[in-house]
Amino acid sequence: MSKKHQTVKDAALIAVLASILFVQQLALSFIPNVQFTTLLLILYTKIIGFKRTTLVVVIHVMITNILSPFGPVIPLQIPAMLIGWLLIPILLSTVFKNLDSPISLAIFGLIFGFIYGWLFIPVSVFVLDVPFVTYFVADLVFEIIMATSNFLIIFWLYDPLKKLLKELKDKYDMTSQPSKI
Repeated sequence: MSKKHQTVKDAALIAVLASILFVQQLALSFIPNVQFTTLLLILYTKIIGFKRTTLVVVIHVMITNILSPFGPVIPLQIPAMLIGWLLIPILLSTVFKNLDSPISLAIFGLIFGFIYGWLFIPVSVFVLDVPFVTYFVADLVFEIIMATSNFLIIFWLYDPLKKLLKELKDKYDMTSQPSKI
């Protein structure tokens, strides 16, 4: 396959995967902090690699803040959102690259649920002038919901979705990167 052809396939794949992230987040928005975003970014990192997943994250954050019917987050919080979602491909491509079992990734998702929430604290406390303890206590329930849902969703769905995505990747030669699974 030519490099030009592969570039077109990669661009289409990245657009589709970013769209899936956006649509599932909107579909589940009626349940606060319950979404498949963490699971999908873990799968994307494991299946299509760091670079492509990073592009998916950047597009996802832009789409979420431009097209969300619930409105964008406060512009100063966009970096926290971007850093938060980028932590998944960064950590799973470096420090935690050997994590591959559903239980270890579910624990990763559980811890990530808290870290993601904490990334929004600086802007809320220093820019919006919300008292730290008030913000932390108010947000703790939502962090627990995200952490718990991440754990359960990853634990139950990681293996079946990994198998499905790997089969699709191999069938359609989605990337030139060989499958490591």
